[in-house]
Amino acid sequence: MRLWILLALLVAPFTPSPPRTLLLFDAVRDRPVPIAVYEPAALEGRLSGLVILSHGYGGVNTDYSFIANALSRRGYLVASIQHGIPGDKPLPTVGDPALVRRPSWQQGVENILFVIGELKRTRPEVDFGNLVLIGHSHGGDTSMLFAREHPDLVRIVISLDNRRMPFPRTGRPRVFSIRSSDQAADDGVIPKPEEQAALGMEVVKLQATIHNDMWDGGTEAQKAEMLRLILSFITRAS
Repeated sequence: MRLWILLALLVAPFTPSPPRTLLLFDAVRDRPVPIAVYEPAALEGRLSGLVILSHGYGGVNTDYSFIANALSRRGYLVASIQHGIPGDKPLPTVGDPALVRRPSWQQGVENILFVIGELKRTRPEVDFGNLVLIGHSHGGDTSMLFAREHPDLVRIVISLDNRRMPFPRTGRPRVFSIRSSDQAADDGVIPKPEEQAALGMEVVKLQATIHNDMWDGGTEAQKAEMLRLILSFITRAS
């Protein structure tokens, strides 16, 4: 009974404020960086931290509102970045994905760094020492690469079924990954169970959620399960 009450609370009907859309511009790279900003319900005082959301390939930055709204309700400022913009080259389909797709992930890393810098200028009330990265699929690979290159900036990185970029093998940031029932990661992406335990990582495989259901288009039950896992890990890692 308690479980169903918790699930009901996680996806309980409410009327969230729509995200605020901002079109930032990185003059160094001559590149627009659109973001959707989900404001915390209470804007007074210090905010819990910053969450950066990164969408899957071909998706848009408002595709994960069930996660963004839940975390903004917990006092986080949530910035969901639109990584893919008109004019970008499509992802290569030939060659080793870990090599040919890395420039796209690296571009995402630069987007994240730029957005953090812009928000630091304009949102001094945010605790930037509490940075949480969450990404789905291609966005999860981007988040993992950021965590590998800038571990000192990230407290928690959460991937929804990233498949190509290996997890950082360090104690910081804390790593959590939710795996789909139908897709497997490439060899070497996910550490062996004993290494996961030594580094405080957690990996959970969903039995009734495929890769393409890990967004707002999933069922209410699927979203509730993913959200329960995400919130639980963030609480334990705090």
